[in-house]
Amino acid sequence: MVLGKVKSFMVSYDCFNDSNVPVFSSGDCVSGRVVVEVTGEIRVKSLKIHAKGFAKVRWTESRNAGSNTAYTQNYTEEVEYLNHKDILIGHERDDDNSEEGLTTIHAGRHEYAFSLELPQTPLATSFEGKHGSVRYWVKAELHRPWLLPLKTKKEFTVFEHIDINTPLLLSPQAGTADKTLCCWFCTSGPISLSAKIERKGYTPGESIQIFAEIENCSSRMVVPKAAIYQTQTFYAKGKMKEVKQLVANLRGESLSSGKTETWNGKMLKIPPVSPSILDCSIIRVEYSLMVYVDIPGAINLSLNLPLVIGTIPLHPFGSRTSSVSSQCSMTWLSIGLPERPEAPPSYAEIVTEEQRQGRLDAQAVREELEGPLLAYIHEFRFQPPPLYSEVSSKKKKKKSFN
Repeated sequence: MVLGKVKSFMVSYDCFNDSNVPVFSSGDCVSGRVVVEVTGEIRVKSLKIHAKGFAKVRWTESRNAGSNTAYTQNYTEEVEYLNHKDILIGHERDDDNSEEGLTTIHAGRHEYAFSLELPQTPLATSFEGKHGSVRYWVKAELHRPWLLPLKTKKEFTVFEHIDINTPLLLSPQAGTADKTLCCWFCTSGPISLSAKIERKGYTPGESIQIFAEIENCSSRMVVPKAAIYQTQTFYAKGKMKEVKQLVANLRGESLSSGKTETWNGKMLKIPPVSPSILDCSIIRVEYSLMVYVDIPGAINLSLNLPLVIGTIPLHPFGSRTSSVSSQCSMTWLSIGLPERPEAPPSYAEIVTEEQRQGRLDAQAVREELEGPLLAYIHEFRFQPPPLYSEVSSKKKKKKSFN
């Protein structure tokens, strides 16, 4: 009897969103099918799946051990989040080529369902960085007698949700700074900068309203600017490695001596980016808004305001709460915030107070993911790697951009 051949072998997921993108969270059920298409009858010992999820960090550094000796030091670390095995056909043992206990698969297309529950404990959000990553996948193996096993693997995305509707993330962020320029024995007037934003937490696709006042009493022409930075931090063997990436930026008008510029809600849009990763022990992804004054021939005057990029967007009542908090606690800064700022884009669904205080069910989370977060999956995660600027873990050097 002539046995058939395997024409196709793949893993597919049951997706519960219109984008057909497999996105899950801790506690969710991941279900799908292993598809086997054969041209004729085949005999199978077993069909297995293995679901895994882990964060992994790796980088190398060159070391000198003497005048003519050098070596490379490897830094690696791994944290496991998911490890699940299941047998869809056959039995556990695959080390023999016995004809006993074989399963016959006839010609055609066959689908074998599987399901598993993600751990209830917090999971790290899927991420691809320069020195590390967080990945989740399901791998299937088809074992046949006297043949090498066929293997296929498909990744799925996990989001550990961050709700920005909390007092900490709804609190305004602000700061002031000034600088006096000196040239030998001559001292010019100061350059002063005050800036604030309505809150700390945002989601991809929103625009940050920047309120700032820049006063130039120096003799130089200066330029106010703002930028969002992503900082990736990797940890292994007691060491750390940082990568800083420019996410978005804007430029104000040049400011001559004696002039003042005010930003009354200048908008800087957050592109599709990874949510903040704050609970993983070996990878952290953090964001900050830098508002600064570009000073030719001198170190820039800058303010860093921390940001958290979340996954659950701002509720309508959260916007009002944030504005009231801003007006009550930030009166020392003369730049006022609007009483009711514009709601973030694409938030069509109104969430009740009862829903806010209770746990969001899986369907509600998926509906929210079909906005800017799915744009992140499509536009950010699968783009070519961006340009990075290395930041030393021992001594950070401040750099400006044009």
